[in-house]
Amino acid sequence: MTTQPKKHHQPATNQPAKWSVAVRIFHWISALLLLITWVLITLHENNQGSYIDLHKAFGVSVLAWMVARVIGRLLSTDPAPLPAPTWQKLASSVVHVGLYVLLFAMPISGLLMSWYGGRAVDMFGIFEIPSMLEIDRVRARFFDNLHTEIIWPLLLTFTVIHLLAVVHHQFIKKDGILKRII
Repeated sequence: MTTQPKKHHQPATNQPAKWSVAVRIFHWISALLLLITWVLITLHENNQGSYIDLHKAFGVSVLAWMVARVIGRLLSTDPAPLPAPTWQKLASSVVHVGLYVLLFAMPISGLLMSWYGGRAVDMFGIFEIPSMLEIDRVRARFFDNLHTEIIWPLLLTFTVIHLLAVVHHQFIKKDGILKRII
């Protein structure tokens, strides 16, 4: 009498249960860079020292990191989706795409503000990114307003929505969403 080997339960797809290590690293370092950049401008605005050069250097670092993050994201396999109503899946997509767009728009607007103001960006004292544009105070003010009055509040709003969704999933739905990104 021969016995059949036990078949192990295979998921319907070959999707992993969590994001790739690369995606997880990009996610958390993006959050850290954003937090550092915010702390630096807050210290600068509260006359706790001149942190504007570091703020700009970290801002450009966010931009470079986001380019690498998108490449990493495109090369990674998505984990299996969590069960959710269609409207939640749509809202999640809108928030995630919004965060990506804003994490590009924020440093680009800051860079353009500096360049139109005729200022180079000092990258941690290692090298400078020279101003590549003709000085134009009107455009510098435009990008300053865009950077501080539009993109920053939107970035805060989308981040809060993202965090509230995490809290909802982790502690109300208890679907273990944090395990996918940690």
